[in-house]
Amino acid sequence: MEKSEVIILEDRGFIEVKGVEAKDFLQNIVTNDIEKVTDQLTVFSSILTPQGKYLFDFFVLKLKDSYLLECEKKSTDKIIKLLNYYKLRSKVDFADLTEKYVALVISLEKFKEINNSDFSIGKTTSYRNDPVYIDPRNSNLGAKLISKLENMHLTIKKLNLTISDKKKYYNKSFELGIPQIDLDKLREKVFGIENNLDELNGIDFKKGCYVGQENTSRIKLRNKLRRRILPVQKITGEISENDIIKYKDNDIGKIMIDKPYSFALVKVVDPDLNEFNNNELVCGNSKIKIVKPDWIT
Repeated sequence: MEKSEVIILEDRGFIEVKGVEAKDFLQNIVTNDIEKVTDQLTVFSSILTPQGKYLFDFFVLKLKDSYLLECEKKSTDKIIKLLNYYKLRSKVDFADLTEKYVALVISLEKFKEINNSDFSIGKTTSYRNDPVYIDPRNSNLGAKLISKLENMHLTIKKLNLTISDKKKYYNKSFELGIPQIDLDKLREKVFGIENNLDELNGIDFKKGCYVGQENTSRIKLRNKLRRRILPVQKITGEISENDIIKYKDNDIGKIMIDKPYSFALVKVVDPDLNEFNNNELVCGNSKIKIVKPDWIT
């Protein structure tokens, strides 16, 4: 995106996690290392089932004496419900701050203008007391400014930004192979590591225990990963959820998210992804091709 552009993501939700045991509480259940989270670093993380299946993903930001989870807006209530399930006697509380904050996507060039120092992924600074961070999944997605809703328009004006269509951001995310819309269609249906959390810096394999760690680590360390969530590009026809993808009459994948951006759970070995990548494939009543992101070697 251009330096002068800003994209407003009204579909993002925000949850405050606060209390004297907030850090330990999150550290025990999420996939990334909360010890890393400071006012200078934001992480991408997830909550899995005890079997390692994907439930939710989010960004974890530091807010003074609490943490802020930025998630898909329609999952906010479900995440709070799950956090309360794990709370037990922990001295921690949760608040839905979705009506207080809004996520603004800005370019890396604009981020550099705000903070001309370190431009590594997850790097976090502030603008008018609001956090700004480079996307820890992939820097090609730019940076986000988490603005208080009441400050949004003044912030946009002060930074000399022009509002652009959010489709531009989600189109880029699709090109990079990162699903962000209708993630509930993946919930409990794929392993977290199949949803590429390892490649998107969403799992710390050196941290202590978290929910679903055993299966996640086993798949990774024993090289047992056989399928990944990958973007699907339509050639002809219409793509529908649960459509089977075929290559040489063999089932190699299934559509998990049909629209607006299609993603499938696809075999990456036996056969190898490189064998059918960019080939025209049969998918239900349509013809498609699997898009291999650059981060897959």
